[in-house]
Amino acid sequence: MTSQMLKEARSSAEYVAQQLTQERERYAALGAHLRAHPPSAVLTVARGSSDHAANYAAYLIMARIGRIVASLPMSLVTLNKAPLLARDALAIAISQSGQSPDVVEPIRYFREGGGTTVALVNDAASPLAQSAEWTLPLHAGPELSVAATKSFITSLVAGARLAANWQNDAELLQAIEQLPEALTAATQLDWSAALEVLTPASRIMVVGRGISFPVALESALKFKETSVIQAEAFSGAEIKHGPMALIDDGYPLLIFATRGPAQAGLISLAEEMRGRGASVLLAAPDDVRERNLTLPLAATPDLDPIVAIQAFYMMAANLSVARGLDPDKPRHLSKVTKTN
Repeated sequence: MTSQMLKEARSSAEYVAQQLTQERERYAALGAHLRAHPPSAVLTVARGSSDHAANYAAYLIMARIGRIVASLPMSLVTLNKAPLLARDALAIAISQSGQSPDVVEPIRYFREGGGTTVALVNDAASPLAQSAEWTLPLHAGPELSVAATKSFITSLVAGARLAANWQNDAELLQAIEQLPEALTAATQLDWSAALEVLTPASRIMVVGRGISFPVALESALKFKETSVIQAEAFSGAEIKHGPMALIDDGYPLLIFATRGPAQAGLISLAEEMRGRGASVLLAAPDDVRERNLTLPLAATPDLDPIVAIQAFYMMAANLSVARGLDPDKPRHLSKVTKTN
């Protein structure tokens, strides 16, 4: 029986295509507003998978627009009641449900304080959607599996649309329009080599760097949620600062070497870890001969993480089943988590 997680992951291209037909003028207006009124600070507000999507959007904004972006510790608002200066700041919240108080309250705080507030949210009737000045629905449709897949991918796309419209980059906007086709292609890739390594595994390191690091974060979370594997995500630049001590014969590593300036270093790291006895799964495009998992390509390298996580989700859903688990019912977890 095909899991709900696998069905929903496979449908991501359909929902991205739907999103791309919506709110074009709204995204353009937001981009024009941000160019006309550059924010004094940029903050992201999110938890879990949504925070990984925020990490990706932040990377695009910093790399392309040059604005420094920080992830807001929400407890500063919800628990500490810190006197944060909200005027002229930009606060971007990302959420599937839009229900959690610790995501909603900071957006209300920043809006009331004179900031620009943006909600990238799947439930357009949620408290978060009602609280933000600029609500941009994800259009991911109902998500029944506890583990987020298509809502995460549509969050990545929404973040890319925000950055592209802010930068007013026609080339990136055109590349985003080609994502549905690339996502469909990603569902066809064979990652069975990963199943062979990971079905008996109890631990794993997931590695990325730069724009691929959000994919490492999300993959590590999914390993924990759906396959009960103790997974940690590290930047390729950090793994030698202490995590290296964990490596022994057969230790599994999944390394995402997407295109870009970090790729060569990640490929080199994979070779070094293999030399130390690790069981390395190197996910890279098909022009990298050292790979044992093939990464799909988007129309531009900045969008590669979106199609990379699509390929991963297909494998992750099958891995959970191979380990005798139900990916739709992770233990101790529910679809909507509310924290303060």
